Amino acid sequence: MRVLITGGAGFIGSHLADACIARGAEVFVLDDLSTGRLENLARVANDPRLHWTAGSVRDSDMVEELVDKCDVIFHLAAAVGVKLIVESPVRTIETNVRGTEVVLAAASRQHKRVLIASTSEVYGLSEQVPFREDGNLVMGATNKGRWSYACSKALDEFLALAYHREKKLPAIVVRLFNTVGPRQVGRYGMVVPTLVAQALAGQPLTVYGDGRQTRCFAFVADVVKSLLLLMDHPDATGEVFNIGSTEEVSITRLAERVLALTGSRSEIVYIPYGEAYEAGFEDMPRRVPDTAKALRFIGFTPSTSLDDILRAVIQDLK
Repeated sequence: MRVLITGGAGFIGSHLADACIARGAEVFVLDDLSTGRLENLARVANDPRLHWTAGSVRDSDMVEELVDKCDVIFHLAAAVGVKLIVESPVRTIETNVRGTEVVLAAASRQHKRVLIASTSEVYGLSEQVPFREDGNLVMGATNKGRWSYACSKALDEFLALAYHREKKLPAIVVRLFNTVGPRQVGRYGMVVPTLVAQALAGQPLTVYGDGRQTRCFAFVADVVKSLLLLMDHPDATGEVFNIGSTEEVSITRLAERVLALTGSRSEIVYIPYGEAYEAGFEDMPRRVPDTAKALRFIGFTPSTSLDDILRAVIQDLK
């Protein structure tokens, strides 16, 4: 099996590359290193089955050439992180929409199976918790920059499913819910590595808003396993799947768990969203997936607890 991973030097992409090579696959990685890092691929860097290409997923000629070499495609390349999204909305929209368009067009021309990584952000301001794949998406106003990411990823989904229906492209869509683990960095607003790094450095732990907002954190190894199972499942094409944990925790409680597991004596400080991001910033009060569909198709149930996830991140950052 020959596998193309766009964004393969990123946090999730590099773990996926490791897993594919461990299965005996030949892996082609495309990444422009805007948020990915070559050191993420250190574990397999000297493996002859790894092929690394520096470039943009918007480069149609390069993508076409790589798709031609591969049997399946995992499209993970995207603008990621709330901080990056708010600060660079043009880059966010162009990378997400144009990049996905290029990948889908190349995959369609060569009829290659493709998995598109979307996000729980597409549920927007929906209050239908837990979120189901067939539930309504409730977007915020267009003058709120934060929602540009959600809208761009929703458009990616529409495009992937349109290619499946109209051109019979074997496409799968997955909505990832707060994936965390080793190699993730807090640079772009990722909450777990940010809190852990602050605790280890003896700095105050910064929590945005009132800290009562809740999230569900899934371990990267569990998520990667689900992606591989979906790619292998013949009936997964044309479907959308939530992938994530259902263990719900408030951000304040998350910070308290980080303090307990690191033994840090740092304090928790609360910062208004407007100071952290932009005036009028909107956030989702709860983000919890309904994972019944993934369980039904591939038997997916996350096996790593939140405390074990935090221990892995703490060890990695140490």
